[in-house]
Amino acid sequence: MFQEKTSANHLNVVTTSTEDGAFQKKAHSARILSPEEAERLENDRVLVSEFKQLKLEKEAQKNWDLFYKRNSTNFFKDRHWTTREFQELKAFREKNALYSTERCKVFQCDLTKDDLLENIPADSVDVVTLIFVLSAIHPEKMHLVLKNIYKVLKPGKCVLFRDYGLYDHAMLRFKSGSKLGENFYVRQDGTRSYFFTEEFLSQLFKSEGYEQVVNEYVQRETVNRKEDLRVPRVFLQSKFQKPFRLIYPCFLHK
Repeated sequence: MFQEKTSANHLNVVTTSTEDGAFQKKAHSARILSPEEAERLENDRVLVSEFKQLKLEKEAQKNWDLFYKRNSTNFFKDRHWTTREFQELKAFREKNALYSTERCKVFQCDLTKDDLLENIPADSVDVVTLIFVLSAIHPEKMHLVLKNIYKVLKPGKCVLFRDYGLYDHAMLRFKSGSKLGENFYVRQDGTRSYFFTEEFLSQLFKSEGYEQVVNEYVQRETVNRKEDLRVPRVFLQSKFQKPFRLIYPCFLHK
């Protein structure tokens, strides 16, 4: 079920009810903070020392490896939202006769420095998912990821993006001493998280040659019925397309 609200001549807000009955809306404006939340963020100005920040960057892979080792079976749950939100994934799997698990190539790489062309042909990929990936990367290196992906993505095809949005509940839970920079924080286990604004993400993709298709906030209440808790979550959900190449006509002159 959904309800639309329009402003001017474009879609402003879409409100939906999800399968679990939780409230969800999509909009082009960030979540409005309560006065207490706004004051808390305003007062949190102390940044982690440069020495510790360099150490965190150096040990980023190790910290994430330990995270997945600890949470391999008890952290991630299939919420079944990927095919609901990104119809391209469902359509690609069901309609592409060439889809086969035997044809999948699995490899590990650091998207900020390992060239994808060593494993994937140029202009050969139909769809790329960046789902809770970019937020774990230092903001100064995010453009390297997009540049790398651009080389293997087919013209006219999309990057599907979903990640933490500005003022998500996880951002507001960080205690003083966890801030690395604007909208960038470190958890107690050493893993880091960036919280995206619509404007920052748009500029990030466009600066690497992508065209924006969709870019909007998803505001959702996660419901814990057992404890009667409703937690405000904010994500940024987007699609960016690699533009088609322009083919100029060639004229022969006698």
